[in-house]
Amino acid sequence: MLTVNVTVSSLVGWGGTLSYLTAYFLLSINKLKAGRPLYHVLNIVGALGLTYNALRLNDYPNIIVNIAWALIAGWAIFMIQARKS
Repeated sequence: MLTVNVTVSSLVGWGGTLSYLTAYFLLSINKLKAGRPLYHVLNIVGALGLTYNALRLNDYPNIIVNIAWALIAGWAIFMIQARKS
């Protein structure tokens, strides 16, 4: 019989995955623009969820790439807001 071990970290990781995929899907069908903060917020949420899961698994390559992804998205939000000022 197949058993599934559901943990908080795996649920948070799946939430991050869903956030990444939602952002990319909405961008791909032109329902979201990369120049809007929401796209980058979804990417930050995704990065944080996957980073948390990767930390629990000691998956260092995933930790690094997702932290970098979140920092890039945060910088993009900063630049979007700066252009509005």
